[in-house]
Amino acid sequence: MPKREFIEKMFDDIAPSYDKLDHILSVGIDKNWRRKAAKMICQSKPSKVLDIACGTGDSLVALAKSGIKDLTGIDISKKMLGVAEKKLKRKHIDVKIFHEDCASMSFEDETFDAVTTFFGMRNFEDKLQCLAEIRRVLKPGGTLAVIELSEPRNKAVKSVYRLYFQHFTPWVGGKVSGNRNAYRYLPGSVAHFPQPAEFMGILHDAGFTNIKHKPLSFGICRIFICKK
Repeated sequence: MPKREFIEKMFDDIAPSYDKLDHILSVGIDKNWRRKAAKMICQSKPSKVLDIACGTGDSLVALAKSGIKDLTGIDISKKMLGVAEKKLKRKHIDVKIFHEDCASMSFEDETFDAVTTFFGMRNFEDKLQCLAEIRRVLKPGGTLAVIELSEPRNKAVKSVYRLYFQHFTPWVGGKVSGNRNAYRYLPGSVAHFPQPAEFMGILHDAGFTNIKHKPLSFGICRIFICKK
């Protein structure tokens, strides 16, 4: 099965329990990561923002609460988008949501002031192709923010992190969602995500400039910010 189809089916399968597990497995820290990232993105005062791999909409909520009015979200999982639509409606947040693949988006060139992706980049099959599409839809001088999980560099923290991710995460994820394989995929996808210097090189190769990154929570999460 092609990776895109695998990812789409996996997220469709776990959509009903995704939010609950996300907050349990991150011990609620994910909310703080989203808030911090949203504040960083708002420093450039973007008026029109696209959130890629928006999932169940938590990133869109964080962006809206940071003051961004014109928000668009896309995701390849229809069931995740269904959860997002209900959540956003319940919170009275107006967002345009579309079922689209980052590798080939329908938006016109230079549409958005900023593009974000929260914990989605590691799932993109062809990162350079997706980054090329992101650059296409960004306005000149626009901001790209990639928020992603990563392995911490500190050896003591890394050992605890790996134990938690490789054993506890699949067990709890499987119990709650009924899909243990999905939560085996998660630690593997994080482990295979490029190291910060390598990913910054990929961003550079894709044509982005002013590339910076900020580690959060001992490097368990990282925010990459760059410009078109």
